[in-house]
Amino acid sequence: MTILQKLKERFSRDSVTLDLHDIQALILRSRPEPYVGIHAMLHFDEAEGARALLGRLAPHIASADNWNEDLDFWIGAALSFEGLKALGVPEAQLKTFPLPFQQGMAARSEQLRDFGPNAPENWEDVFKPGNCHLALTIYAVDDAALDKALATARTELDQSSGVTLIGEHRFGAPDGAKNPFGFRDSISQPAVEGSGVDPLPGEERAIKAGEFILGYESENGQPLGMPEPAALGKNGTFVVLRKYNSRVGCFNAFLKAHGETAEDRERLAAKMFGRWRSGAPLTLSPDHDDPDLGADPQRNNDFNFKDDPKGRVVPLGCHMRRLNPRDSELTLLTDVNIHRIIRRSSTFGPVYSEDVAPKDDAKGDRGLFFIFISARAYDTIEFMQQEWINRGNFVDLGEERDPIVGLHEEDGRFTIPQAPARKRIDGVQTFNVMKGGEYLFMPSLSALKWLAEQR
Repeated sequence: MTILQKLKERFSRDSVTLDLHDIQALILRSRPEPYVGIHAMLHFDEAEGARALLGRLAPHIASADNWNEDLDFWIGAALSFEGLKALGVPEAQLKTFPLPFQQGMAARSEQLRDFGPNAPENWEDVFKPGNCHLALTIYAVDDAALDKALATARTELDQSSGVTLIGEHRFGAPDGAKNPFGFRDSISQPAVEGSGVDPLPGEERAIKAGEFILGYESENGQPLGMPEPAALGKNGTFVVLRKYNSRVGCFNAFLKAHGETAEDRERLAAKMFGRWRSGAPLTLSPDHDDPDLGADPQRNNDFNFKDDPKGRVVPLGCHMRRLNPRDSELTLLTDVNIHRIIRRSSTFGPVYSEDVAPKDDAKGDRGLFFIFISARAYDTIEFMQQEWINRGNFVDLGEERDPIVGLHEEDGRFTIPQAPARKRIDGVQTFNVMKGGEYLFMPSLSALKWLAEQR
């Protein structure tokens, strides 16, 4: 049974309170496993042609209300602030968007800790400020379905004037939705209250819909501020897109330098991620990988850290525990539920191999698009980059950084708590190098039509 079939079994229309027919499917519908797809970036050269393209694309963008349909592909559309300006959205309405969105990701490099190799001056041209106006994402179950979706999108683009395709990047994970380092990813996803899909074991409860979709009650009891008018803002959300090249060869060399046997290297990698490659969490399988556990959504996320407060099973500074501390005791007080995110990340390049060497990293052919959705997207990513990823104060680790996605301008350290003395491993490097990104707004389906009709 596929992941989408399992989601359909969990769907109950009786518990739906959201306007699913108006919300883009990409927000609430998980990607298939395995999956293929494409990210396309477009620039608006003139407003009338751009509005016409949005109008023609809107009918092809599936809604979140299609749980009873066996879609083999779906398209998502999101706009940058400069894209909204290029469409001719009035200044008074533009000012109702969050300031970080107005400024764009490159201008927020200080808040995002995008320094050194990750700095905007090193980004690909498509992500240089003002270039990307519209980002289209297509997820498909296989290459045939992707080709069908591309034919649809290209037909609409070919009929357009005043719009330029400035970049496209195919992606896919044919091997069980694993990331460039060979680990199953995007396992832990929050359940959204009112979406009709109940939480899986380990998720405790559904998070208020307003944390992810504009116009609904948030965890603080009130809707978050949203762009005006309501026809533009409601049922939309914000998106963070960050493209990374993954230095798989460098990661392999690090493991070999610190592990004499294959078992030692696999254990160290699992400690750094917080899971084994199959997705099995260390909390439930501390001594060895368990592929059956890793593939079972009823079990692979059903855990907490109450019996591991010191991180002797799952290190406090590992990637998984940093980005979702769950019930960990944090030195920096944080409401974890307001930093939950819906992840739609995508992997590109050859599947993982332990034979990849550091010299192979120069090809830049492996990596991932880190994409997440949240009504607090910009506050959340900047908080994560500052505190959870590029510092360790919140778990008493000082300046120690995330061993997988942290920026290590000098060789860093990874701490594994154990008795009688903790183990410190030096030589951690930047294993994922930023190649660009943007802050985006994903409108509702009705807002896409509204934008297309404005003059």
